[in-house]
Amino acid sequence: MIPGAEKYDVTVAPADEDIDQLLEVTPDDVSAADELSYAKNVFVPLTTACRYTCTYCTYFDPPGEASLLSPEEVRDIVQMGADAGCTEALFTFGDDPDDRYDRIHEQLDSWGHDSIHEYLREVCELTLAEGLLPHSNPGDQTREQMALVADVNASMGVMLETTADVDAHAGRRVKSPGQRLNTIRTAGELGVPFTTGILVGIGEDWHDRAESLLAIRELHERYGHIQEVIVQNVVPNERSQFEKPPVETMRRVVAMARYCLPEEISVQVPPNLSPTRELLDCGVDDLGGVSPVTDDYINPDYAWPALRELTDIAEEAGVPLRERLPVYERFLDATRGGNDDRRWVSERIQRAIEADDDAGERYRAVLATSRGPSA
Repeated sequence: MIPGAEKYDVTVAPADEDIDQLLEVTPDDVSAADELSYAKNVFVPLTTACRYTCTYCTYFDPPGEASLLSPEEVRDIVQMGADAGCTEALFTFGDDPDDRYDRIHEQLDSWGHDSIHEYLREVCELTLAEGLLPHSNPGDQTREQMALVADVNASMGVMLETTADVDAHAGRRVKSPGQRLNTIRTAGELGVPFTTGILVGIGEDWHDRAESLLAIRELHERYGHIQEVIVQNVVPNERSQFEKPPVETMRRVVAMARYCLPEEISVQVPPNLSPTRELLDCGVDDLGGVSPVTDDYINPDYAWPALRELTDIAEEAGVPLRERLPVYERFLDATRGGNDDRRWVSERIQRAIEADDDAGERYRAVLATSRGPSA
């Protein structure tokens, strides 16, 4: 039983035979992708407060030191991104920061908000008005929290990280794999195009890695909402005692991801953290969101590669490099299928992409490029 699954009533249970089969997969069992994609974004670290204290993470600050960006600061960042030709604003912050941090809660209250999700909605609306598409990663969310912000996001995400109960998640507030899976399930139920992934090297074993990938696949088979899965290695930092996993470990994990996930789900590695060139033949087809103007605030010691380097990576692999939007094209103008005729993308996001303004033209130019020269 996956820890926390019963508490959150998550019925995800990869079969032992599927796990055993996936554990036999090697890079020889998969092929390199025909092209690589990426999104051009800005990181917006809405708050550095988090209810968790994971031992590999430098993003959170202790109570009394955590920051909360004001609307004016958010506007400055997204305007900078729009001026640089970006299409995505990646909102990052810790889980339920107003639950643990009195000062964050008091600041939100002074701005007229009862919760961080109310504030997130405000800044997502601001972001759309300034010409970027929001992609929010607010950690674990209840159905009510996600529903409050879903229509003003082009896509959303949360890292599963692992289905294992690892010491790296220990502390007064333990991060629960069951709660993570519940958030991913909630996104499926609400029809939110979603990003998730696994973190390699935080104390999990090979069985855990296989189980985690299969759990993601099972939820996608149920709802069809996963657009990409990140395979991310842990990196050393001032708080982390974990060593970066060997290249051969990452090659095998990436191959496992590509082998077990449906073709429509992209397999992504972060080019500022991973030995990207040595993983491309294992099925990687996406390089994630890369910012020409902001740092990776989650991993500040590891700078984004220049966009020229992404081109070099693709040229070395002999494949084209395509820019994409934060929501994958297959979700645009598409319904959820079956007896559900609702669209994946909200009218708010659809209008932004179709708008007769500079932002709409930028979004459609990216779509035209992603379709290739024959489109």
